[in-house]
Amino acid sequence: MASQARKMPLGLRVALSGFVVIWLIMAAFPFIWTLWGSFKVELDFFSIADWTNALTGYRTEQTYGSPYTGAGYHGAWVEEGFLRNVINTFIVCFFVVLTSLTIGTLGGYALSRSGYRYTFWLLITALIFRAMPPITLVAGYMLPFFQWNVWGILPTTIIVLVAINQPFTLWMLHSFFQNIPKELDESAKVDGCTQFQAFRHVIIPVMWPGVITTGLFSFLLAYNDFAVTAMLLSEDNRTMVPQVAAFLGTTYTEGNIMFAVAAVVSATVPLFILVMFFQRQIVSGLTAGAVKG
Repeated sequence: MASQARKMPLGLRVALSGFVVIWLIMAAFPFIWTLWGSFKVELDFFSIADWTNALTGYRTEQTYGSPYTGAGYHGAWVEEGFLRNVINTFIVCFFVVLTSLTIGTLGGYALSRSGYRYTFWLLITALIFRAMPPITLVAGYMLPFFQWNVWGILPTTIIVLVAINQPFTLWMLHSFFQNIPKELDESAKVDGCTQFQAFRHVIIPVMWPGVITTGLFSFLLAYNDFAVTAMLLSEDNRTMVPQVAAFLGTTYTEGNIMFAVAAVVSATVPLFILVMFFQRQIVSGLTAGAVKG
């Protein structure tokens, strides 16, 4: 009887299933359509005369003898050297995540164990800086970067991205640390550990899913950033997102839109792989941050 009472009504199950299917179609369709179009020519994918050309590849077959072509990928990766932008992106993301997590774990742990009143105001200040548009913070770096001749290189961009993303990392890790009972620290100290040893050997293993979750969000913030990287990186040091914009061209420069479409697909696939690989840790970390210990 209890199981029947908890059983979801058929109408509600149908409605919920229908909502999930519609949501998946709406969420997945743009990427699937872009992936499909990346193997066409521009006259097919952006056909005004007949939208079915994007499905049949009529112009693509006329040009290349096949309804599919990898010309967009060849142009982006071989002709334009998109691999260089990919390497730059992962260099930036690696050091942003490494620096943010190092500062965030130490700072979040210290603030979560601190009994001083200024802890609250430090977190509020960090939240205010995180709420500000990144473009307003970048403007303050431009003049010294030009004066010191360090504009356009990866290290300075990494520093700015860490400064922008650090408040978010600090807040997120602070909430995770707060959900870990302080009795664990005290027990480790009783067994002879110092404060840092307790942090390293007892606390970090417990909240490892939270570290992975925070690191992944920091990675995504750096990976998808456009405003900061577009302003602070030179043409030779662009990451993927600014380079995609460069493929599109401007009012004054002609671009190649199919290079951009192929680059968008190339930049999106690693995110799918990353999220699928760490999905358990993400769910576990978010759950740990939401449940008060």
